[in-house]
Amino acid sequence: MQIRTLELQNFRSYEDASVTLSDGLTAIVGENGQGKTNLLEAISWIAGMGSFRGVPDDALIRLGADAAILRATVVSPDGREQLIEAELPRVGRNRIQVNRQLLSRARDLLGVVQVTVFSPDDLDLVKDGPALRRRWIDEALVSRYPKHDAVRSDLERILKQRNALLRSARGRLDGDTAFTLDVWDEKLAATGQAVRDARETLLAEMAPRLAGAYDAVARQATAVETLYEPSWDGDLASALVASRDYDVRRGVSTVGPHRDEILLRLGGAPARTHASQGEQRSLALALRLAADAIVREAGVAEPVLLLDDVFSELDPGRAEALLGALPGGQRLLTTAAWLPPAAVPDSVLRVEAGRITEASGG
Repeated sequence: MQIRTLELQNFRSYEDASVTLSDGLTAIVGENGQGKTNLLEAISWIAGMGSFRGVPDDALIRLGADAAILRATVVSPDGREQLIEAELPRVGRNRIQVNRQLLSRARDLLGVVQVTVFSPDDLDLVKDGPALRRRWIDEALVSRYPKHDAVRSDLERILKQRNALLRSARGRLDGDTAFTLDVWDEKLAATGQAVRDARETLLAEMAPRLAGAYDAVARQATAVETLYEPSWDGDLASALVASRDYDVRRGVSTVGPHRDEILLRLGGAPARTHASQGEQRSLALALRLAADAIVREAGVAEPVLLLDDVFSELDPGRAEALLGALPGGQRLLTTAAWLPPAAVPDSVLRVEAGRITEASGG
């Protein structure tokens, strides 16, 4: 998979920008705050219909503009070319076209382009709470099985409706509310169990890739474990019945895959509390590499690698190790400072105040 061209209008800091990308390593260089990360963010939006920084779509529209336009030419491994166009209006729904054909469902864009993003914020995967780790495994599931996005969306919709019902009950459960809650509990039990099973299966499949990736990046063999810790025992339907009174009093769903944890261990100890910052950073990189490997090995796609200023956070040894562990294909990296000696770009883009100029790499 390769992104050949990228055009942006009123996206973030770019009023009007157009660039042709190398099929190898592209270095995007410039001072901080000039718009380097915005380029990667545009590519990640095209791949996953959202910013990898987690900001809402209206924050991607340039100040003073009514809409942002993204346009990319994508080339598949068999040489087939597709044109992706997206309009993000400040008011109204997004419009997405593939080869000039309007998509009836935005979800149909998933899988046309896949990316793996590395950023300094990945350290939070190890150091912060379970929500980021749940997001990581769910994104990996969608990359490996694009149809899982429908299951994930169903879970979000069910939880939203169930929580709204619990809040409306105001701590008291009458007959009508109990009947409606039965309906949502049945849906949550089925969908929630499916999400838990899918996460556990993918974690098991990913385990040897994660161990190998950590050894490569950290340059030492260390036992790496991922333990899935669900928020309920037994079947989810029974757990929802048992937690009903508590949920009604709290006005929120306290049991389900949205409350599950993924525990990370290094050398048998919790990585969140016992690993050094260098070890935690290596583990965060390994989590990204393992998820990328699962997609590649399955033949689903060859994701485009987006590395956002990661080398500034790594010592020279880990930087060289990461470069050696990266798979081939199209790679884009941003930097405001330095590149490891082994990072020899095929092309260089210089970004200054939302303007892009091209220079030869190598």
